[in-house]
Amino acid sequence: MSTNLQGYEAVIGIEVHVQLKTLSKIFCSDSTDSTAGDNENISPISLGMPGSLPTLNSKVVDLAIKAGLGLNCQIRTKSFFARKNYFYPDLPKGYQISQYEDPICEKGFVEFFADGMEKKVSIERAHLEEDAGKSTHYPEHTLLNYNRAGVPLLEIVSGPDMRSAREAAEYCKTIRAIVQYLDVCDGNLEEGSLRCDCNVSVKKIGEPKLGVKVEIKNLNSFRFIEKAIDFEIERQVDQCLSGQKIIQETRLYDPDKNRTFTMRVKEDAEDYRYFIDPDLLPIIVSDEKIQMIKKTMTELPRPRAHRFVQQMGLTQDEADILISDKAIADFFERTSELSKNSKLSANWILRDVLGYINDHHLRIEQIKMSAQSLAELLILIDQKIVSGKIAKSIFNDMIATGESAQQIIDKKGYKQVSDTGELEKVIQDVLAASASQVAEYHAGKEKVFGFFVGAVMKATKGQADPDKVNELLKKMLKS
Repeated sequence: MSTNLQGYEAVIGIEVHVQLKTLSKIFCSDSTDSTAGDNENISPISLGMPGSLPTLNSKVVDLAIKAGLGLNCQIRTKSFFARKNYFYPDLPKGYQISQYEDPICEKGFVEFFADGMEKKVSIERAHLEEDAGKSTHYPEHTLLNYNRAGVPLLEIVSGPDMRSAREAAEYCKTIRAIVQYLDVCDGNLEEGSLRCDCNVSVKKIGEPKLGVKVEIKNLNSFRFIEKAIDFEIERQVDQCLSGQKIIQETRLYDPDKNRTFTMRVKEDAEDYRYFIDPDLLPIIVSDEKIQMIKKTMTELPRPRAHRFVQQMGLTQDEADILISDKAIADFFERTSELSKNSKLSANWILRDVLGYINDHHLRIEQIKMSAQSLAELLILIDQKIVSGKIAKSIFNDMIATGESAQQIIDKKGYKQVSDTGELEKVIQDVLAASASQVAEYHAGKEKVFGFFVGAVMKATKGQADPDKVNELLKKMLKS
């Protein structure tokens, strides 16, 4: 993390490209199915053939409006598509259809917590555009796959409001959570349905003029966002201190070497020769349309986190982790509802469920354990039918096999020993075999109490009720 900037500060703005959740592309009926074979989802329109004409997908507009409302944006009642002209092999028309002067969404903001502080970042605009194809480069040739050409994107452009890599990563997590909650994008960074370009510059602290910005392109993990920005900040500060000029350019991040490297010198807006696309009509959005879409919106991440803190007794950090992914938040809420114990549900999900997911590189939808199964285990813990230690073993079997807690208990004979008579007999045997430790305890060495607890737990193979053991031990040692 960049901390020693020797009188400089970073200024960070981010462009998040959100792939909108439609079955067909933005200007034609070609499928958006990402599992299709190379160049299966194409047509004369996707390939930019002469004489082909685009037709706007109305679902794209609805999803853009919904996302804009979730980002606290103003929705333009009239917006236009423009042509962004540049040559690249995976852009078959020689231009990209995008929005420039009149985006559909503008002047919004998002709020989030970073390093325990509440942050607010402005959204300058969120505009619609089509994606380009994909080039795969080899030493002797390049292969082009146009399946992605024409896939609908919403590009969300922040203000230059962030000052650290941690803030930037939390901002991107917030955007991802919002579009997931609204069901406008699946937010899958690995598959490229959400991609982040980070603009980084440095300037002397207190200097009003911004420095020359450098764009870091196509970052697809929150960890890489943080590491790439930290590297870039330090690189630019080092250049400033050595008297070198910062060049406006686009760079890529190499995670193996943890460094950024030049991709191309960055163009300015005038280089793209934007002009309104003559083949597409303006997008007209009525107030009735906005109100109708607003009524379909579900609870957003920030209000949900607030509810988790106020109504369920979670800490802000716990709530922030749980709401960062809608599927995880849903899993928690269902577990909490069934187990009737929010705090215990949060503890097991944050520690054990997420630990398993991270270790096995899975999404929560891919694990074999359901929220109902976890709730059943937590109820057994609450009712002191199983101890915490046994519950951990049961959990490991449940998440590996998909079996219920009761099935595993029946199969392996797990049972918490809480019968007073049975425990008293075990404790009597332990005390009888530990005369010297009993003498030490009566001589005032109360730390030896833990020895007795451990001996009882060992004798019962970890199945004794710990609270009951403590209670009976104190009573029997007194007598």
